[in-house]
Amino acid sequence: MAGKLSQDEIDEKLSNLGDWGSDGSAISRRFEFKNFKTALAFVNKVGEIAEAQKHHPDIELGWGYANILFTTHDAKGLTDNDFKLAELVDKIS
Repeated sequence: MAGKLSQDEIDEKLSNLGDWGSDGSAISRRFEFKNFKTALAFVNKVGEIAEAQKHHPDIELGWGYANILFTTHDAKGLTDNDFKLAELVDKIS
């Protein structure tokens, strides 16, 4: 299990991510799309990344949007892995 990050480490990593937000225990971002089909295709790509990395986000899907949330349950907070996955998700958006 990866180690839980301090708030200072979270703030530093978050400053490099752009549109992601944090409550201190998770990072999240809303992605907007022109329709449901495009949002679903994006979510499927996120799922492929998550499976390959063995680290799975919470995903909320709706018409024209997808909300992605990362946290590491075992660490009871954020780890480097959460930020790594957020960066990979950003690359496909």
